[in-house]
Amino acid sequence: MTRRIAPHRDFLHRESSGGLLILLASALGLITANSPLSDNYFSTLDFKLTLGADWYLIDLSILKVINYLLMSIFFFVVGLEIKRELTSGHLASFKKALLPFIAAVGGMAVPALIYLAIAGGVAPGGWGVPVATDIALAVGLLAMLGTSVAASLRSFLLALAVIDDIGAILIIAFVYSTGIKFSWLAAAALCVGVIAVLKKAGVASMLVYSIFAFTLWFSFYKTGVHPTLAGVIIGLMTPNILHRGTKVEDVEDGSVSVIEWLEHKFHPVSTFLVVPIFAFANTGVVITSESIKGASQSLIAWGIFFGLVIGKPLGVLLASIAAKRSKLAEFPEGATNSSILATGSAAGIGFTVAIFIADLAFDDAQTQDIAVLAVIVASVVSALLSIALFKLLARK
Repeated sequence: MTRRIAPHRDFLHRESSGGLLILLASALGLITANSPLSDNYFSTLDFKLTLGADWYLIDLSILKVINYLLMSIFFFVVGLEIKRELTSGHLASFKKALLPFIAAVGGMAVPALIYLAIAGGVAPGGWGVPVATDIALAVGLLAMLGTSVAASLRSFLLALAVIDDIGAILIIAFVYSTGIKFSWLAAAALCVGVIAVLKKAGVASMLVYSIFAFTLWFSFYKTGVHPTLAGVIIGLMTPNILHRGTKVEDVEDGSVSVIEWLEHKFHPVSTFLVVPIFAFANTGVVITSESIKGASQSLIAWGIFFGLVIGKPLGVLLASIAAKRSKLAEFPEGATNSSILATGSAAGIGFTVAIFIADLAFDDAQTQDIAVLAVIVASVVSALLSIALFKLLARK
């Protein structure tokens, strides 16, 4: 029986639904970390899993299995979405991509500068935390607002968030990868080369690609480069060509590309399983009067907070206005300065990727907890500001 799908619509629908699961999983993580189950929660996440020995040793805690291995699936889907957007989506042409690109650059640069202005003297390495946007929660928020938000702004935010993800991936690769072992980096490069040859030869076996995908992940793990980047690379290397022999078809053109087919298979796993597990495992911050006081007095927390809450919308708006006035690009249909600002506030919901980067940016657990708490609070405030702005605009 043939199953009909609408890749773009299905992607947005899953992201919107997944946003609710992220919130529930995050709340559960916070509740568990502050309940009588707290010790069991943290000891389970710290439990070590060891596989192999010597050069092929994998030694990871449960938390790192989630953050290194499971999140590779999330980043694989991100890679697929980036590839689809670049080849046939909102970023497929220079004209379509220019405004979201400029807005995304502004939305990454201004938060980083605000963070450095506030906390640069204490922990300059944390500048990457407030640059991230959570696609699921940001797109889900605009979907929840319905007709209060122009359809063109949803597409603008999706394109902006995808470019933002590219930026976050580059930051993870070049800023938060340390102690690189070049012999393993060469092995990773060889893996990429083999995958490219297999693709050129027309090999279609999922098993073969899965073996080399894991080999690439393992090579990055041993290299010192964050292993989730293997997922991104595999996603970007996936050809956007017709998938033959499948019983899935696109409702728009009757055919399905390899990218669309893989998204159809993996996106639900990423959205409804991987990301909620990540949220549950990484938002478990013990909240006490002392920790709240510590966070309120932390320049790191304020740098992240103001970077997301003020830096994101301000950066997106200023960059968009600059692009419009220089006649490089036009605003989305029906958009105004105020609605771009409201969309920028939605982009201030950093959450998943921001928390991911926070775990990489800071070494000690206490600072990581402060950063995660700041990301959570800033994301909630950004969401509320976006809702308030869009509701206010709808009344005019």
